[in-house]
Amino acid sequence: MRFLLLLVTALIGVWLWRSHRAGDETLRGNAPPSPPLLQDMVRCPVCSVHVPKTDAVVGQRGLYCCAEHRRRAEG
Repeated sequence: MRFLLLLVTALIGVWLWRSHRAGDETLRGNAPPSPPLLQDMVRCPVCSVHVPKTDAVVGQRGLYCCAEHRRRAEG
């Protein structure tokens, strides 16, 4: 009878220990966050600042870092 009580206590202890570990984020199997995607960079012909192509202002003579530089170069 003592052996059965000891076995049940051990099983409950292992179950509690494993359920506590499952809550740990490092053991859940979540992948680490992916690095940010790389973007093409373009150089403003007025000030030589590099900006992401998606943020660049499109002009008739090229891509600029802001509308002021586009106006200055094309005006």
